[in-house]
Amino acid sequence: MSRIGKLPIAIPEGVTVTIDGSSVKVKGPKGELSKDFHRDVAIVQEDNKLKLSPTTKTRFANAMYGTARSIVNGMVEGVVNGFSKDIEISGVGYNAALQGKVLRLKLGFSHDINYKVPEGVTITVTDNGTKLKIAGIDKQIVGQATASISHNHPV
Repeated sequence: MSRIGKLPIAIPEGVTVTIDGSSVKVKGPKGELSKDFHRDVAIVQEDNKLKLSPTTKTRFANAMYGTARSIVNGMVEGVVNGFSKDIEISGVGYNAALQGKVLRLKLGFSHDINYKVPEGVTITVTDNGTKLKIAGIDKQIVGQATASISHNHPV
């Protein structure tokens, strides 16, 4: 059994959670997120808490309900507080500039790297283009955008 999966998720004031079978929709002050989960995970709302449990006694179900609990907790945290990551660009002549929905990176290559900012992500450029702040409500998208920018793999 998953130790993380056993922990209930507290639903803060101002957050509404809608459960439709294996689909969860979380709505809060910063926005709305929804996700479908595997049918081996049961999600139940009791009072102001969410409880997850495996529906079968398989290793897969045990692994999935711990993972699902972490994802749902991230959804609740995201619509309340949001997530952000910082990147610092260091190098002579290296900088970044935001032009609409495109982040233009100058990183010493013979060409600029253009990164299309994904939907639901906000990028702020400060300190003459040497510091970036990537923010949003979806933890996975913020992390993926940060990784793509810092490893020079624009999507």
